[in-house]
Order: sequence, then C-alpha cells, then structure tokens
Amino acid sequence: MALQPDQRYTTGAPSWGRTATADAAAVDAGLRAYMLRVYNWMASGLLLTGVVAYLIANTPELQALFYQRVMTPRGAAVQPTILAYIAMFAPLAFVLVLSFGINRLSKTTAQALFWAFAAVMGASISHIFLTFTGASVARAFFVAAAMFGGMSLYGYTTKADLTRMGSFMMMGLIGIVIASLVNMFIGSTALQFAISIIGVVVFLGLTAWDTQRIKADYVEHAYAEGTELAAKRSVMDALGLYLNFINLFMLLLQFMGARQQE
Repeated sequence: MALQPDQRYTTGAPSWGRTATADAAAVDAGLRAYMLRVYNWMASGLLLTGVVAYLIANTPELQALFYQRVMTPRGAAVQPTILAYIAMFAPLAFVLVLSFGINRLSKTTAQALFWAFAAVMGASISHIFLTFTGASVARAFFVAAAMFGGMSLYGYTTKADLTRMGSFMMMGLIGIVIASLVNMFIGSTALQFAISIIGVVVFLGLTAWDTQRIKADYVEHAYAEGTELAAKRSVMDALGLYLNFINLFMLLLQFMGARQQE
C-alpha cells in the first residue's frame, strides 16, 4: 500500500504556528498601547513644564520670587534669586530618586514624583521667557519637536542595532557636561556654540537609542497591561524621553533664540 500524507496534519497552518502568530500580534498591540502611554506621559509632563515656566515669567508676584532685575554697565538684567538656584538643581534630585528608587516606590508615588519633577523643571527654565522673545521660544520648540519626532520614529522602526551608537552618545554627553562646566569659568561664546551643536547631535542620537531600548525592553518582558510594573516602567521611560527633548530644546534655543531687547 502506498503511503499517503495524513490530511489531519497537513491541511491548514500548524496549530503552533497559529499560536505564535497570535502571540506576536498580542505583543505588537500591547507595544503600541505601551508606547502611546509613554508618549502621553512625556507630552503631559512637557505641557506642565511649559505652563509653570510661563506663569512664573509672566506673573509679577511669582517672578519676584525667582528673579530680580538689576542694573549692569550694559543696562538692566535679570538675576536669579536663591529660590531660582534651588529650582535649577532640584530636578536632578527628582531624577535620582526615580532612577534609583523606582523598585521601592509605588505606582502612585512614582507618578506623583514625575508630576513634581515636571513642575520644578518649569520653574528652573522659566528664565527663557525673560531672556528670549516668545516667537523664538516657539520656533525652537517646534523645531525640537520635529527633530525629536523624526528620530524617535527612526528608533522605533529601524532594524539596525543602535546599542553601539547609544554608548557613543553617552560618551558624548559626558564630554558635553565637562565642557559646560569648564565654560562656566571661561565664558567662551565659541565654546558654547560648539557645545550647543554637538549637544543637539548627541540628544538626537539618544532619542533614537532610547526609543529602540524602550521597544526592546517591552518585547522582552511584555509588561502586562494594568499592572504596577507597567505603570512604573511607563513613567521611567517617559522621563528618559522627556529629558532628551528638554535638553534638545534648550540647546536649540541657545543658537536659534532671539534675545529680548532691554
């Protein structure tokens, strides 16, 4: 008798294949929902930062708490108060607490710290509305948003492994920090311009790398929707992208911004 294939096993796709396809589709849907949550957190934080910064700069009572106008040989200038200096360094404390304490924090506490961080960051950069014209601030913001969006999309869709690029960009970030500290003492305009240009490249690279890292982490761990872990991870991932954007914006403003006439 000739051997015939068993139609019970050769007809249609194998059951394991259907299961794998269903699992991949579920992960993909979960990833899109997770990334949307991350971007929503980031956008909400940026909105709060902008509102706080604008209110401080344009409300006389609040502005007086953070800045005072003094006369210099070149005319009137805005000088930060002690409260403004505290606000400048306070965001670092929030970042450290979130970064090193996220495993011990509850979901509600992590989210509250993120909102507090965004508000304090608004206070720390409120001087931009006193230094630069509103039109140039808006222009730098939209340019930063377009560049950020393009690089984040690249990081999400590319098949290339950006791990090595991320390591290189982290080295560049360390160099920028060192150069900025040096420039605080020498006050070189040329060095500041170079820092701004290199910084833009670095934070664009970090944006692509962070986006790919967030995607890879989700695919590897597949945080279950609605869990404490998923909620906390989305806040931390939003914080990373937020920092990339705000630094990109501030660097673009350094050489794109038009200063107000005193």
